[in-house]
Amino acid sequence: MPSLLKAAVLGVVQGLTEFLPVSSTAHLLISERLIGFSDPGGVFTVMIQLGSILAVMWLYRAKILSVIAGLPSDANARRFAIMIAVATVPALVAGLLFSKFVKSVLYGSFVVIAVAFIAGGIIMLIVERFRPVPDVTEVDGLPVGRAFAIGSFQALALIPGVSRSGGTIVAAMAMRVDRPTAAEFTFFLAMPTMAAAFGHDLLEVRSSLTSERAAEIAIGFVAAFVASLVVVRPFLEFIRRAGFAPFAWYRIVLGAAVLAAVAAGRL
Repeated sequence: MPSLLKAAVLGVVQGLTEFLPVSSTAHLLISERLIGFSDPGGVFTVMIQLGSILAVMWLYRAKILSVIAGLPSDANARRFAIMIAVATVPALVAGLLFSKFVKSVLYGSFVVIAVAFIAGGIIMLIVERFRPVPDVTEVDGLPVGRAFAIGSFQALALIPGVSRSGGTIVAAMAMRVDRPTAAEFTFFLAMPTMAAAFGHDLLEVRSSLTSERAAEIAIGFVAAFVASLVVVRPFLEFIRRAGFAPFAWYRIVLGAAVLAAVAAGRL
């Protein structure tokens, strides 16, 4: 498979999985291994994440602009901004403390990924079955303290296979937030979290950026942007109808498949 086609495939994988509760990082690591894509220093992976960030910002541009414009005079806009900022802090702190260990040790373990897939799927099924009756049905109504608690679960997403969106969505539902609102809050939370992670990772890999990789990065970036743009709205509609159980079972089946592949020496 030509390298540019591999880049496009990986961009689509990134875009489709970034905002689903299935772990985009784990899917990228598995996909790269399966198609034989080499990403020295993780430059490609870092750069195409920006496509997903910009896609969700574009989809929610009206809300973002409204909050920014209202900061000087609107108490609700300031509250919303504070809520997102507070909820982002735990993931930023965890990233600064543990990202090097995670990338150097856990990213190379497909067993860790598989176990995280399966454990996350089981937890998702339990929360879907026994979740309390929601008392928050819109993002603007989420209490700041509860937002901070939900945001803390983003830190678990440092472990490949856990899923940033999955951790926050499940935590939100367990804290009486309804499904669509939990997913939407995760999208808003993704913007500063992913932007900060992108900036941090870019500083680490800046010396590895070369003109030779430019075409791969550009194709992967565009593919990630388009795929993310396409998946977010249908995802919200799907969970309104079907909930998160299908994603939970997908995680469990994929985790079992990864364990089997590791045992067979294919991963």
